[in-house]
Amino acid sequence: MSAAVLDVDLTEPATFLRPDLREVWRRLRQGPAYRHPATVHGGPFWVLTRHADVLAVYQNTEVFSSARGNMLASLLPGDDPAGGKLLAVSDPPRHTAVRTMMLRSFSPRVLQPIVAKVRERAESLVRAVVDAGEVDFAAAVAEQLPISTICDLLGVPESDHGLLLRLSKQALSSDEADQSARSTALARNEILLYFAELADRRRADPRDDVTTALATTPVDGQLLSDEEVVLNCYGLILAGDETSRLAMTAAVLDFIRHPGQWRALRDGRVSPTSAVEEILRWNSPAMHVGRTALADVDIAGQTIRAGDVVTAWNSAANLDEAVFDRPDVFDLARTPNRHLAFGYGPHFCLGAYLGRAEVTAVIEALCRTAHDFELRGEPQPLYSTFLRGHISLPVAVTPARRAVTQIGAREWK
Repeated sequence: MSAAVLDVDLTEPATFLRPDLREVWRRLRQGPAYRHPATVHGGPFWVLTRHADVLAVYQNTEVFSSARGNMLASLLPGDDPAGGKLLAVSDPPRHTAVRTMMLRSFSPRVLQPIVAKVRERAESLVRAVVDAGEVDFAAAVAEQLPISTICDLLGVPESDHGLLLRLSKQALSSDEADQSARSTALARNEILLYFAELADRRRADPRDDVTTALATTPVDGQLLSDEEVVLNCYGLILAGDETSRLAMTAAVLDFIRHPGQWRALRDGRVSPTSAVEEILRWNSPAMHVGRTALADVDIAGQTIRAGDVVTAWNSAANLDEAVFDRPDVFDLARTPNRHLAFGYGPHFCLGAYLGRAEVTAVIEALCRTAHDFELRGEPQPLYSTFLRGHISLPVAVTPARRAVTQIGAREWK
């Protein structure tokens, strides 16, 4: 497929401000792997869009390496400086050893008290939105819940949650098209310095949190280096905030655009469990993963050479007609739903259980307290080649009607 047929530049954030790339992904899935030409941002690189091909990249860590970077923004300029140290950009056997240690802090059993707190926070935040009547849902709910949750896990004091939210938004994605590379770099450095100080405090005064686990738990007989500890805290604060934050905002926009689906969910004809999976599939907040081929390999009708950069697009794979029945239909009752929103295989998202719990808590609270939604302005899309979603969603919320008994008389509110 030629560049003229593709007619979009996947290295340019403005491309993803388009309302819909579904036709682009559909055309790409019909042909062999697409060789994206070099741009001012770097390249060339391979683009994989079929579910089976994206799955193959996730599964084959022997050929497709994460250590040089796992997204276009870090791969195209050159090797990721965190390669081999940050879990997301490392390969087995080191990746396996560090991930095994970290999984202990993310098991459903360990997370039970955290999830209970998530439900309480979600209920409080959503009720405040319903009482207010008109709010920016992204700011009032979606920005608050995930950052508070991952900060609790990491042992960040509540007084610093707002600081970490601001820095994480600047570090991985831009709310504005004109955000400078310097601002992004400064935000990342501030996060690293913050966790360097927190890790020092946890070594001196261990607590029951993930920062303590990273700073004090041996892996293969040795403690993680200071750099590894700080980088993995950094990775968790970014990953733990972005996906569920964007999915929550997307859910409300989806309910506005598909009112029949919202009514089915609100009235109990669709389960929150299946609804969350469809929200994740439909929106695919993390659009792609990047890898570097370590050996020649044939995939999607092309020979990819050792050293080539490969991008696997979740946002395209989650619309693959070969896997999903009527993939262009938003169906909250969809089952099965083998989406790749959290990845797959060795790099499957550590926080997937927690992320699902957060989105579920919000939509369950909405079902209990909200009757309907209406847009009160244009949603503001995120400016990124990696993340997809909105960072502002002004809405009016109509409260749910509920029966209240007063002096023996029943009235509806």
